[in-house]
Amino acid sequence: MKQKIKILFRHRSMEMGGVEKVILDMLENLPKDIFDITLLLTIYQGELRTAIPKDIKVITIQQGREDMSQNLIIRYFQLIKRGFVLWYYRRFPKALQKKYLIDDFHLEVAPGYSDFDSVLNSPLKTRKIGWFHTDVSYDPNQKRVLSRINKLKQFDWVIFGSRQTRQVIKDLYKVDYPNSSVIYNAIKIDEVQKKSAEFPVEYDIRPVFSSMGRLHSRKGYHTLMKIHKKLLDDGYLHSIAVIGGGGEMENLKKQAKELNVEKSFLLLDTQLNPYPYIINSDYFILPSESESYPLTIGEVMGLYIPIVSTNVGGIPEMIDDQVDGILVEPTEKQIYAGMKMFLTNPDIPAKIKKNQKTSIEKFDNQKIYDEVTSVFLKQFDLKR
Repeated sequence: MKQKIKILFRHRSMEMGGVEKVILDMLENLPKDIFDITLLLTIYQGELRTAIPKDIKVITIQQGREDMSQNLIIRYFQLIKRGFVLWYYRRFPKALQKKYLIDDFHLEVAPGYSDFDSVLNSPLKTRKIGWFHTDVSYDPNQKRVLSRINKLKQFDWVIFGSRQTRQVIKDLYKVDYPNSSVIYNAIKIDEVQKKSAEFPVEYDIRPVFSSMGRLHSRKGYHTLMKIHKKLLDDGYLHSIAVIGGGGEMENLKKQAKELNVEKSFLLLDTQLNPYPYIINSDYFILPSESESYPLTIGEVMGLYIPIVSTNVGGIPEMIDDQVDGILVEPTEKQIYAGMKMFLTNPDIPAKIKKNQKTSIEKFDNQKIYDEVTSVFLKQFDLKR
């Protein structure tokens, strides 16, 4: 029997997010006759932890919040203990190897920048692969940007999530990565379409712009709320439904109260199945200041919902402007104009909706799995 290539994916946890969806997709679709895959989770935590394929070996270092005591005092000490254990293994990676990683692996994969240190500091004699999905041009923290750029150089191979993600590092920092490739994230349109019909969603105020993303300042939701208020004040009735959780939730709730838009700017938090909320909306708006290659864009196209999106990161590699979506600059004025266009000229979103039925053919998932397989096979050959 031909030897299988043993791959170790390392990640912190499985909260809902784009990187986590990419991990699940790879675990499910990389060829099992070639690869023997293990997932090492630092913390067994997050909405997507139960979605890990059953045939994947999972190693967990610490329990998640879901499994901790409901008693606040006990929970407090459990979190302190967890923090100490994780610090210890970061400080002494050989101790982690001795306890949890008794198998030999050929490749180690860091699916996102948060996993770079754990893979690069690993004492395992493996080829190391880094996956990078982040547009660095909008990060004001230059120390953090340069740290990530330099860590990318240490990997044996780097997979970039879009052409723009790699090109912007070359343009701004004059750094090139000869041992790298651009591989888009797979978009599971059939699955999204099926999930979108699982339950009905009713909105009180129509038309509705849905949106989906983590509530982070660079996602632009504080700006979107101001635009929403201006559109209402200018007489354009609509509502916005934002699906996603994150650190900006309380700030956005406070802003919604101050602007008196709590009933029309809906903060729906994280949803395990967000697609019924999207398919039952009229339009989709993505106001991000930075993105790489967001899965959401392809998923929304697959639900045939007209899109207004900021022209950032790898999004122009997904949307053909004025054909299957509208691209605008990430400014209040331009986002306002794009949304107003949909609200006042129904022929434009109708044309986009029609075009999306054929444009989704550009998302070729099998090609993506073949490209990742090729990268992994090449690293295995070099290791031998």
